[in-house]
Amino acid sequence: MKFVDEYRDINLVQKYSEKIANIITQPWQIMEICGGQTHSIVKYGIDQLLPSEITLIHGSGCPVCVTSIELIDQAIKIALLPNTILCSFGDMLRVPGSKKDLLNIKALGADIRIIYSPLDCLKIAQQNPNKEVVFFAVGFETTAPSTALTIYQAQQQNIFNFSVLISHVLVPPAMETILSSNQCQVEGFLAAGHVCTVMGYQKYESISHKYKVPIIITGFEPVDILQGIFLCIQQLENNDIKVENQYSRVVNKEGNKNAQLLMKRIFDTDDYFWRGIGNIPDSGLKLKEEYQEFSASNKFNLKLINHQDLENQNCISGQILQGIKKPHECPSFAKKCTPEQPLGAPMVSSEGACAAYYNYRIKQ
Repeated sequence: MKFVDEYRDINLVQKYSEKIANIITQPWQIMEICGGQTHSIVKYGIDQLLPSEITLIHGSGCPVCVTSIELIDQAIKIALLPNTILCSFGDMLRVPGSKKDLLNIKALGADIRIIYSPLDCLKIAQQNPNKEVVFFAVGFETTAPSTALTIYQAQQQNIFNFSVLISHVLVPPAMETILSSNQCQVEGFLAAGHVCTVMGYQKYESISHKYKVPIIITGFEPVDILQGIFLCIQQLENNDIKVENQYSRVVNKEGNKNAQLLMKRIFDTDDYFWRGIGNIPDSGLKLKEEYQEFSASNKFNLKLINHQDLENQNCISGQILQGIKKPHECPSFAKKCTPEQPLGAPMVSSEGACAAYYNYRIKQ
């Protein structure tokens, strides 16, 4: 298959739905780790095509959703400083901090710019030599290489009015945290294909072996997801547990070696506080010592403050991000919490589970 429409082919969708129904003999619970997959599942009604024995659990695969309140507050503090330009992907502007969000601050006159590539920040810095340009770097392993390249280019080009506020997080440690929880309901994973495009899937093999769960590297279209579910159910029913690559047209076992080397050159791993979940060891990225001059936290002398108790008490996004509950089980969903007035990040992120349910199950 060559074209995206072929991965939305109704005949193939029906074929895989029937194949899944033919092999299932008992209930199974599968988590799709990526928010992009969650949106496809809800948008195309994939969960409604499956046998009732299968429960799809939505995971924490939304980097915007798990960015801590304290980092958002730091970004707001930076944006309010004189002679400062804050650059961000558009998703971050509506995510609530402890009191405000970046869109509120932009409305007050802060120079906040939506960019589509981190490299755009370097052009902005060169065009504004008397201002500090800060990139709010958010994302999983998919976007970390572009941040690393931007920092490397900034050093090579002596662009020192540029710095980065980093919120890059790693998927495998989050999967292990979910699996080691005594509340874990997950019996199989659909892993994020785009993350594995960069990182490969060797690290997933030890997780699959340790926790005895199938992990299927899966794409994002309906046929991809249904084939991934079929492969996962097939393993569970046959007790043949392993890592399997459904997304082989894009992913190989080793991943993108050049991207990995660049990340290794710029970043070290560090403990990271995931919003709604808590601290996960070695699940985040930080700048290596030789690149600390590009750290916005250091440049602006920002202190970390624990804001985990400042989450809105009417928001259960932490339970949603861990797959314990679904968006419609939140009393505030589509009532007190909407995209226009969000209580939590999953309602405003383009990969948030609450946004998916609101856009495809409420509005339609």
